[in-house]
Amino acid sequence: MGNTNRILQVLFLILSITIIQSCKKDKTPVVNTLTISRITQTTAESGGKIKIEKGTKIISSGVCWSTNNPPLITDNKTLDVTVAGNFISRITGLTPDTTYYIRAYATDSSATGYGKVLSFRTLKPVLVTDIDGNVYNAVTIGTQNWMTENLKTTRYRDGTLIPLVTDSIAWSNLTTPGFCWYKNDESSYKVIFGAFYNWYTVNTGKLCPDGWHVPGDEEWTTLTTWLGGEKVAGGKLKKTGKAFWVNPNAGATDETGFKALPAGLRYHNGLFFDYGFSGYWWSSTQISQDRAYFRFLHYLDPNAYRFENLKKIGFSVRCIQD
Repeated sequence: MGNTNRILQVLFLILSITIIQSCKKDKTPVVNTLTISRITQTTAESGGKIKIEKGTKIISSGVCWSTNNPPLITDNKTLDVTVAGNFISRITGLTPDTTYYIRAYATDSSATGYGKVLSFRTLKPVLVTDIDGNVYNAVTIGTQNWMTENLKTTRYRDGTLIPLVTDSIAWSNLTTPGFCWYKNDESSYKVIFGAFYNWYTVNTGKLCPDGWHVPGDEEWTTLTTWLGGEKVAGGKLKKTGKAFWVNPNAGATDETGFKALPAGLRYHNGLFFDYGFSGYWWSSTQISQDRAYFRFLHYLDPNAYRFENLKKIGFSVRCIQD
């Protein structure tokens, strides 16, 4: 009888240990959702704080979001690197003026734990109208408001006509304002790609609608810095897919909603180049009597290049709010 009791005690001990281990193994990760910040028309930031227990190995973590409550990891989610149990998540590709539900999550080998559900509403879209009646969308990126389309006005904001220059020789001789359409084909290129303006047009200070202006070199730098630097900013600005950009359109995410397109350019000799391959945008900052800064995006990489070139060249223009 004594031996039987001892055997039963050992079996009970083994069973208890097994149950305890099983409970520990199946314990759901504990995670808190961080405050939502940096809300724009298409992006927001949040994150989480995981309570890391001894022996726990977190396989994945991030935030999940949806227009439905509660959001699940089967909806939209980020995959973020956890540092000492904390992580920051950047949410992109949102729809303006829309309510979203968000919460942090953490998954270990057996279960997924969720934080508290929070909600936020993306900013309303900004609409801008030029002197010709063209209406543009605009988006908040960091601390700046940018048009998400290239300028296509044929007049300055005071109503004065901008000279339309179609002849190549006349274009190459310009040291005064002028504009054109790619290959002088307004019907094919105006609506989607906008116009090309030489820098002399930019320098009038009257090209953008009231309350808006052509960005200076420092303002372009503020944009690319906020997006993580020139080496990655281009991809975050480029419109995704191959409908406009030539394959591979490397690094394109358009997570900002900037919708950069490869409109090409009109070179100083009057010839047109690079449609589908590159996009070029003037800054208002000159560096010499005949040269000024611009930004350049390419189909082969995610860079946002900062270069300078002749003021005679025709580039696209994006306006930024004053």
